[in-house]
Amino acid sequence: MKNYFAALYFVLIGTVSAQLDISASMGLDFKSSSTLRDYLNINFAPPTDKVSSFKSAVSFTAEADYKLSQLFAVGLEYNMLLDSYNTPFGIGGIYELSYSFHRPSLLAYYIFHGEGYQFKLGGGFGIRYLSLSERIFTKENYNATGMGITLKAEGNTMFSHNFYALIGANFRYDITGDVSNGSTAIINRATGEKLNLNSVSFGIYLGVTFFL
Repeated sequence: MKNYFAALYFVLIGTVSAQLDISASMGLDFKSSSTLRDYLNINFAPPTDKVSSFKSAVSFTAEADYKLSQLFAVGLEYNMLLDSYNTPFGIGGIYELSYSFHRPSLLAYYIFHGEGYQFKLGGGFGIRYLSLSERIFTKENYNATGMGITLKAEGNTMFSHNFYALIGANFRYDITGDVSNGSTAIINRATGEKLNLNSVSFGIYLGVTFFL
Protein backbone atom coordinates (compact mmCIF):
# COMPACT_ATOMS: atom_id res chain seq x y z
CA MET A 1 0.00 0.00 0.00
CA LYS A 2 2.83 2.39 0.83
CA ASN A 3 4.40 1.62 -2.54
CA TYR A 4 1.05 2.38 -4.24
CA PHE A 5 0.78 5.80 -2.61
CA ALA A 6 4.40 6.53 -3.38
CA ALA A 7 3.80 5.75 -7.05
CA LEU A 8 0.64 7.86 -7.09
CA TYR A 9 2.49 10.75 -5.49
CA PHE A 10 5.20 10.53 -8.14
CA VAL A 11 2.69 10.58 -10.99
CA LEU A 12 0.45 13.38 -9.69
CA ILE A 13 2.86 15.48 -7.68
CA GLY A 14 6.39 14.42 -8.41
CA THR A 15 6.01 15.11 -12.11
CA VAL A 16 4.50 18.55 -11.59
CA SER A 17 6.63 21.18 -13.19
CA ALA A 18 6.14 24.61 -11.65
CA GLN A 19 6.13 26.06 -15.11
CA LEU A 20 3.98 28.76 -16.61
CA ASP A 21 3.66 29.11 -20.38
CA ILE A 22 2.81 32.65 -21.51
CA SER A 23 2.06 33.20 -25.19
CA ALA A 24 0.96 35.94 -27.56
CA SER A 25 -0.18 35.39 -31.12
CA MET A 26 -1.92 36.86 -34.13
CA GLY A 27 -4.10 34.87 -36.45
CA LEU A 28 -6.63 34.70 -39.23
CA ASP A 29 -10.11 33.28 -38.66
CA PHE A 30 -12.37 31.95 -41.39
CA LYS A 31 -15.84 32.34 -39.96
CA SER A 32 -19.40 31.69 -41.02
CA SER A 33 -22.22 33.70 -39.46
CA SER A 34 -25.34 32.98 -41.51
CA THR A 35 -27.60 35.54 -39.82
CA LEU A 36 -25.10 38.37 -40.33
CA ARG A 37 -24.41 37.26 -43.90
CA ASP A 38 -28.13 37.28 -44.78
CA TYR A 39 -28.64 40.65 -43.08
CA LEU A 40 -25.85 42.27 -45.11
CA ASN A 41 -26.63 40.55 -48.42
CA ILE A 42 -30.37 41.24 -48.36
CA ASN A 43 -30.23 44.84 -47.15
CA PHE A 44 -26.93 46.40 -48.17
CA ALA A 45 -24.57 44.35 -50.36
CA PRO A 46 -24.70 45.14 -54.10
CA PRO A 47 -25.67 42.21 -56.38
CA THR A 48 -22.11 41.87 -57.68
CA ASP A 49 -20.41 41.89 -54.27
CA LYS A 50 -22.27 39.58 -51.89
CA VAL A 51 -20.77 38.45 -48.58
CA SER A 52 -19.56 34.85 -48.92
CA SER A 53 -20.45 31.96 -46.61
CA PHE A 54 -17.00 32.16 -44.97
CA LYS A 55 -15.31 35.49 -44.34
CA SER A 56 -11.81 36.09 -42.99
CA ALA A 57 -11.05 38.30 -39.99
CA VAL A 58 -7.96 39.03 -37.91
CA SER A 59 -7.69 37.92 -34.28
CA PHE A 60 -5.28 38.49 -31.40
CA THR A 61 -4.67 36.14 -28.47
CA ALA A 62 -2.88 36.23 -25.12
CA GLU A 63 -2.76 33.06 -23.02
CA ALA A 64 -1.27 31.73 -19.79
CA ASP A 65 -1.08 27.96 -19.14
CA TYR A 66 0.01 26.20 -15.96
CA LYS A 67 1.39 22.67 -16.15
CA LEU A 68 -0.21 20.38 -13.59
CA SER A 69 2.18 17.62 -14.68
CA GLN A 70 4.35 16.72 -17.63
CA LEU A 71 1.24 15.62 -19.51
CA PHE A 72 -1.53 18.02 -18.47
CA ALA A 73 -2.03 21.79 -18.29
CA VAL A 74 -4.82 24.25 -17.62
CA GLY A 75 -4.97 27.74 -19.00
CA LEU A 76 -6.77 31.01 -19.50
CA GLU A 77 -7.06 32.48 -22.99
CA TYR A 78 -8.15 35.95 -24.04
CA ASN A 79 -8.95 36.20 -27.74
CA MET A 80 -10.27 39.24 -29.61
CA LEU A 81 -11.55 39.13 -33.18
CA LEU A 82 -11.96 42.31 -35.25
CA ASP A 83 -14.08 42.57 -38.38
CA SER A 84 -15.81 45.21 -40.50
CA TYR A 85 -17.90 45.68 -43.61
CA ASN A 86 -18.69 48.78 -45.67
CA THR A 87 -20.36 49.54 -48.99
CA PRO A 88 -21.85 52.54 -50.80
CA PHE A 89 -25.42 53.21 -49.70
CA GLY A 90 -28.03 55.60 -51.05
CA ILE A 91 -26.93 58.74 -52.86
CA GLY A 92 -23.35 59.44 -51.86
CA GLY A 93 -23.70 57.59 -48.56
CA ILE A 94 -21.78 54.70 -47.02
CA TYR A 95 -23.05 51.83 -44.94
CA GLU A 96 -20.57 50.67 -42.26
CA LEU A 97 -20.66 47.82 -39.75
CA SER A 98 -17.75 46.93 -37.48
CA TYR A 99 -17.36 44.90 -34.33
CA SER A 100 -14.93 43.54 -31.77
CA PHE A 101 -15.64 40.06 -30.46
CA HIS A 102 -14.10 39.22 -27.07
CA ARG A 103 -13.71 35.46 -26.51
CA PRO A 104 -12.04 34.52 -23.19
CA SER A 105 -11.92 30.80 -22.39
CA LEU A 106 -10.85 28.39 -19.68
CA LEU A 107 -8.78 25.63 -21.31
CA ALA A 108 -7.38 22.19 -20.56
CA TYR A 109 -4.59 20.53 -22.55
CA TYR A 110 -2.92 17.18 -23.05
CA ILE A 111 0.79 17.72 -23.73
CA PHE A 112 3.25 15.85 -25.96
CA HIS A 113 6.82 17.02 -25.58
CA GLY A 114 10.38 16.19 -26.48
CA GLU A 115 13.79 17.77 -26.87
CA GLY A 116 13.18 21.29 -28.15
CA TYR A 117 9.47 21.03 -28.88
CA GLN A 118 6.05 20.85 -27.26
CA PHE A 119 2.65 19.97 -28.72
CA LYS A 120 -0.64 20.70 -26.95
CA LEU A 121 -4.10 19.39 -27.79
CA GLY A 122 -7.18 20.56 -25.88
CA GLY A 123 -10.11 22.87 -25.58
CA GLY A 124 -12.48 24.69 -23.28
CA PHE A 125 -15.30 27.19 -23.00
CA GLY A 126 -16.04 30.72 -21.87
CA ILE A 127 -18.25 33.77 -22.06
CA ARG A 128 -18.48 35.88 -25.21
CA TYR A 129 -18.95 39.63 -25.44
CA LEU A 130 -19.66 41.46 -28.69
CA SER A 131 -19.39 45.23 -29.22
CA LEU A 132 -20.83 46.32 -32.58
CA SER A 133 -21.35 49.67 -34.30
CA GLU A 134 -23.51 50.32 -37.36
CA ARG A 135 -23.65 53.47 -39.44
CA ILE A 136 -26.40 53.95 -41.99
CA PHE A 137 -26.92 57.69 -41.73
CA THR A 138 -25.95 57.99 -38.08
CA LYS A 139 -23.81 55.72 -35.95
CA GLU A 140 -25.41 53.41 -33.38
CA ASN A 141 -23.65 51.13 -30.89
CA TYR A 142 -24.88 47.68 -29.88
CA ASN A 143 -23.67 44.71 -27.84
CA ALA A 144 -24.44 41.09 -27.06
CA THR A 145 -23.31 38.49 -24.54
CA GLY A 146 -23.17 34.72 -24.95
CA MET A 147 -21.08 31.57 -24.63
CA GLY A 148 -18.69 29.62 -26.80
CA ILE A 149 -16.45 26.57 -27.05
CA THR A 150 -12.91 26.31 -28.38
CA LEU A 151 -10.79 23.38 -29.62
CA LYS A 152 -7.08 23.94 -30.17
CA ALA A 153 -3.98 22.18 -31.50
CA GLU A 154 -0.74 24.02 -30.86
CA GLY A 155 2.96 23.42 -31.45
CA ASN A 156 5.98 25.13 -29.92
CA THR A 157 9.53 24.94 -31.28
CA MET A 158 12.44 26.16 -29.19
CA PHE A 159 14.43 29.26 -30.18
CA SER A 160 16.37 29.41 -26.92
CA HIS A 161 16.17 27.91 -23.45
CA ASN A 162 12.79 29.45 -22.57
CA PHE A 163 11.72 31.17 -25.80
CA TYR A 164 9.62 29.23 -28.31
CA ALA A 165 8.00 29.88 -31.69
CA LEU A 166 4.28 29.12 -31.73
CA ILE A 167 2.01 27.84 -34.49
CA GLY A 168 -1.53 26.62 -33.97
CA ALA A 169 -5.00 26.00 -35.31
CA ASN A 170 -8.39 26.26 -33.64
CA PHE A 171 -12.07 25.59 -34.08
CA ARG A 172 -14.67 27.79 -32.37
CA TYR A 173 -18.42 27.69 -32.00
CA ASP A 174 -19.83 30.90 -30.53
CA ILE A 175 -23.36 31.95 -29.58
CA THR A 176 -23.86 35.67 -29.03
CA GLY A 177 -27.61 36.01 -28.72
CA ASP A 178 -29.41 38.98 -30.28
CA VAL A 179 -27.47 42.19 -30.85
CA SER A 180 -29.24 45.05 -29.10
CA ASN A 181 -28.93 48.54 -27.69
CA GLY A 182 -30.92 48.39 -24.48
CA SER A 183 -34.37 47.29 -25.63
CA THR A 184 -33.67 48.01 -29.31
CA ALA A 185 -32.49 45.15 -31.51
CA ILE A 186 -31.19 45.18 -35.08
CA ILE A 187 -33.84 43.55 -37.27
CA ASN A 188 -33.59 42.24 -40.80
CA ARG A 189 -36.66 44.00 -42.22
CA ALA A 190 -36.91 41.56 -45.12
CA THR A 191 -37.23 38.51 -42.87
CA GLY A 192 -38.25 39.93 -39.49
CA GLU A 193 -35.28 38.11 -37.91
CA LYS A 194 -33.23 39.74 -35.17
CA LEU A 195 -29.52 40.02 -35.86
CA ASN A 196 -27.09 37.77 -33.99
CA LEU A 197 -23.50 36.83 -34.68
CA ASN A 198 -23.72 33.14 -33.82
CA SER A 199 -20.84 31.63 -35.75
CA VAL A 200 -18.54 28.72 -36.47
CA SER A 201 -14.93 29.47 -37.31
CA PHE A 202 -11.60 27.88 -38.13
CA GLY A 203 -8.42 29.77 -37.34
CA ILE A 204 -4.66 29.59 -37.80
CA TYR A 205 -2.23 31.67 -35.78
CA LEU A 206 1.46 32.42 -35.22
CA GLY A 207 3.19 33.81 -32.16
CA VAL A 208 5.73 33.30 -29.40
CA THR A 209 5.71 31.45 -26.08
CA PHE A 210 7.80 32.11 -22.97
CA PHE A 211 8.37 29.23 -20.51
CA LEU A 212 8.75 30.50 -16.95
